[in-house]
Order: sequence, then structure tokens, then C-alpha cells
Amino acid sequence: MSAPLVVSIPHRLGREEAVRRLKTGLGRAAASIPVMQVEEERWNGDSMSFRIRALGQIASGQVDVADDHVKVEVVLPWLLQRFAEMAQATIRKRGQLLLTKDGGK
Repeated sequence: MSAPLVVSIPHRLGREEAVRRLKTGLGRAAASIPVMQVEEERWNGDSMSFRIRALGQIASGQVDVADDHVKVEVVLPWLLQRFAEMAQATIRKRGQLLLTKDGGK
């Protein structure tokens, strides 16, 4: 198994507001990526585990929300590892949009 792809996204919203924005905006963000669909999203407090399907492959991961940043870890199957850099950039960009002061509106 490969090492997880880890992205840390800083924010200034506080933990509660960041969780709220992620819960309401994650579906919209995923829907805007046509080759990806969320198969499972399970929140437990300030953490979410998820499973997504992209190009017929399953990837799983964890989102942990802290007071000043969100950490996203994704384990990509070997077939999707060649897209790791692109996935990392996309996660960072979409996350920053959700977590900016006016991005959650």
C-alpha cells in the first residue's frame, strides 16, 4: 500500500465554522469534478472519513479539522497514484475556496 497523500489547508474560521462549511460545501465541490463521486462520507465530531470513486478506482481518506487548519489524507490506489500531484493541487484549491472568509456563502 502506498503512503497517503497529505494536504494541510490553513484557515482562520475556527473549528466549528470550518466543519460547518465542509459539511455543507463538500458535496458541491465533489460534484464539480465530473470524474469523481463520493461513495461514503461519515462525520465523527471534527473528523470525517470518506470513500470516493474516480476513474473506476476507489480511494479512501480522512479529514481532520483543527482550529487553524484542515488536514486531508487520501490513500490512492496504484492506478490513481500517477494523478497524485493533480489531486493534491485540486484538494488544496477546493479546500481554500471553502475555507476563505467569503467562500462558504
